Amino acid sequence: MSLNKSLLIPLMVFMVLCGFLALGFSLKDPHLLPSALIDKPFPEFELHDLHDAGLKRTREDLLGQVSLVNVWGTWCPNCVVEHPELMRISREEDIPIFGVNYNDVTAKAIRWLERREDPYQFSIVDDAGTLAIDLGVYGAPETFVLDSGGVIRFRYVGPVTNTVWESEIYPVVSYLRENPDA
Repeated sequence: MSLNKSLLIPLMVFMVLCGFLALGFSLKDPHLLPSALIDKPFPEFELHDLHDAGLKRTREDLLGQVSLVNVWGTWCPNCVVEHPELMRISREEDIPIFGVNYNDVTAKAIRWLERREDPYQFSIVDDAGTLAIDLGVYGAPETFVLDSGGVIRFRYVGPVTNTVWESEIYPVVSYLRENPDA
């Protein structure tokens, strides 16, 4: 049996590409997407409050204590997955959670929270996605940990589960609370 030499080169190229792809997938945790905003102030914004369209929220509304900013949408299946954990955190962990309702319909978002309960101190309407773009959001959900001065210290891409809270987010929150000048 003779091997057709014209098939050998494409086969070798294919195998090399597969090797590079396998290496790339094995080195990266998909939840650890790079963020140029780590250790930088949360972006300036002026957006409407979800529940009070006459009220505009700004970056200053996020300042004062270690907090979470959660980007969510009614169109996001993983936002449904993480919602019970956000409710638990809001009840039990003594940390404010602020919502960014991303690329959504305001009335639909309000109904969604009424059905499931609202874990957020407040949510802002980012229907044009401008704040999400400034944050470098890839999709929803994404959660940011802010220090008391409004500096982004951590970013998590994907649904916040109890395991994620305990192993990845809470240690950052705890460290920032114990080291406010960090």
